[in-house]
Amino acid sequence: MFYRPEAGHGLPHNPFNAIVAPRPIGWISTRGAQGDNLAPYSFFNAVAYVPPQVMFASTGAKRDRQGTKDSVAQIIETGVFCVNIACGELRDAVNATSAPLPAGQSEFEAAGLEATSCTTIDCARVATAAAALECRMTQIVPLAGEANYAVFGVVTGVHLRDDCVVEGRFDPRPAGGWLARLGYKDYCAVQEIFEMERPA
Repeated sequence: MFYRPEAGHGLPHNPFNAIVAPRPIGWISTRGAQGDNLAPYSFFNAVAYVPPQVMFASTGAKRDRQGTKDSVAQIIETGVFCVNIACGELRDAVNATSAPLPAGQSEFEAAGLEATSCTTIDCARVATAAAALECRMTQIVPLAGEANYAVFGVVTGVHLRDDCVVEGRFDPRPAGGWLARLGYKDYCAVQEIFEMERPA
């Protein structure tokens, strides 16, 4: 099968969403004049080691935000955000925070999540997340298409949940594994891993 995206694929569901998978989920928390916000983004990844940097992309817009979503709007306002690393045991809460709540209504409260303060930035984070990366935004890049933006940030602080540090290594499997998006309505919690040595 071959198709050109602009011509359509002819399938019941868009296959592109499932081709690049599994995709880690950046559970982005922000704080702005209207309050705290928390939302999951599956266009997310780490992009550099030194200094550590991450990115996430936001697609689409909300009616009560001008041309974007709450997360990007509040990052433009404050210049900071926190990436909460979701684990399998929090999958229902991650899904609940994807609801399009009105700007200013807290997803922390709606999903029954405990919020705690970040250390290096003025932002809330998910207290029970497997890890959290406090970030200062370095740039927001408009992408092709309407209301598509990539947000880049440098990591200024790292929180690791105590039970997810196993024999000196970060390992969220005690908390249900790494939560990832597969496309469609499909997700996975990564529990099975293997090691390989890189060629010298």
